[in-house]
Amino acid sequence: MARPVRKTRLLRSLTRAAKAQQSMLTTLLDVYTPTPSSPARKAAPRKPAAKSGISRPGLAPATGRWLAGRFPLAATPAGARDMQYWLYVPDCAPDERPRDGWPLVVMLHGCHQSATQFAQGTRMNHLAEHKGFAVLYPQQSVTVQAQRCWRWFDRATQEGGAETGVLASLIGNVCEQHSIDRRRIYACGLSAGAGMAAILALNHPELIAAVALHSGPVFGAGHGPVGALRVMRHGAAEQADAAIRGLLRGRPAAPMPPMPALLIQGEDDQVVDPVNQRQLAHQWLQLNGLPAGPAARVAVKPAGRGGSRNAHEIHDYLVGRKVVLRVVRIAGLGHAWSGGDPAHAFNAKAGPDASRMVLEFFGRHRR
Repeated sequence: MARPVRKTRLLRSLTRAAKAQQSMLTTLLDVYTPTPSSPARKAAPRKPAAKSGISRPGLAPATGRWLAGRFPLAATPAGARDMQYWLYVPDCAPDERPRDGWPLVVMLHGCHQSATQFAQGTRMNHLAEHKGFAVLYPQQSVTVQAQRCWRWFDRATQEGGAETGVLASLIGNVCEQHSIDRRRIYACGLSAGAGMAAILALNHPELIAAVALHSGPVFGAGHGPVGALRVMRHGAAEQADAAIRGLLRGRPAAPMPPMPALLIQGEDDQVVDPVNQRQLAHQWLQLNGLPAGPAARVAVKPAGRGGSRNAHEIHDYLVGRKVVLRVVRIAGLGHAWSGGDPAHAFNAKAGPDASRMVLEFFGRHRR
């Protein structure tokens, strides 16, 4: 009589496991599966319109121009749509503007964020005003992805199509309408936005001069919602190496130019496991022709007083005297922008200040 009992228990265990897997998959699909398209409508180009600047408690409002616009997308079977975006341009007299135009940072938000929330949380506009950068904030549409996730795991996107092509066209359009230094265009993102920033840079290395990836997944892996979850939790070492080899093989006529990168990761991240940063670092060493191994320079920063700053390490990989890859590992930080405004989701008050690190890193590189 013992065997039927054991069999019944086994069946119950398998049933519970199956239900748990289904629940996990349902949650993931809710985040990463596009919703049905909205009714067809025409999307005409619109010139950016001035809006009120974004302020942050405790800081004076950034004084530059805060512009909103819509960029038309190509027609689809469901009809044409457009991508909403915001652009911040520093405030200064005409004779004080950079001779070659403003350097431009393209900021790509994470899932469950809007472009304006990303701007508020990172306070990037305040620092951009001080350091003389324009900042572009594209926004993923809920008609494309219900939770506003950039689809970094989509194979067509990874190969330069879909959202990658749209973002590259949007950047070109902004450069035509505003005074932008085309040698100093940078891509930065958080989480899914970091995954998208890497894809944009590696498919358009002549356009993007450097990248900053905060809490981002490894490049070139996933290939679907279930695969995306696997990458976020466990990385993808074999896929990561294959992606870089394929990328380099695909450019026989024009070798990949150097692509400087800043990688920032919280060691307590429960959404994108820190293994992704280690594999990203390996990918960027390969891309820049550097051997795997310890960094040329390591700085260990202790925690600040009163929790104002988390302890962190900065690992610099050099070509000559120039930092080509900087890897920042932050103790105690979860899945959030370091040094951001905690009034907005996915931002941690304790530093180091990721926005400041990003602009300082970008300031050292140009195409």
